[in-house]
Amino acid sequence: MRKGIILFGLLGLVCITAAFMQPSGLAKSVANGKTVYTNNCMNCHMEDGKGIANAFPPLAKSDYLKRPAKDLIAVILKGQSGEVKVNGVVYNGNMPAQDYLTDEEIADVLNYISNSWGNKNLKPILPVQVKQQRP
Repeated sequence: MRKGIILFGLLGLVCITAAFMQPSGLAKSVANGKTVYTNNCMNCHMEDGKGIANAFPPLAKSDYLKRPAKDLIAVILKGQSGEVKVNGVVYNGNMPAQDYLTDEEIADVLNYISNSWGNKNLKPILPVQVKQQRP
């Protein structure tokens, strides 16, 4: 009985610790995503992720990034045009599709922007999720 209580306690401690740890694959994905961002996104959304007022929405501290992963993946694969509201401000522009990026690059860049500039999302987007959404 005593062994069962100790085992249960240790299991609980492991679960609690794991909940606060960043997945090891996420750290690598975020690092790789910075390069993808620099090469493909920074011209519009800027190095600091703040975008350009009235032209390109911010990614920094962005409420838009709280959307489901499938929505964020779709924006990169298909692009986006028309009105979009980010942090209470309406933007009306055009983001071209970035479907030339690999599944891994798209997952990496989404993990980078979702974990930079005040954004925090410890649930990584995986390349397989991107692959599932490709036409």
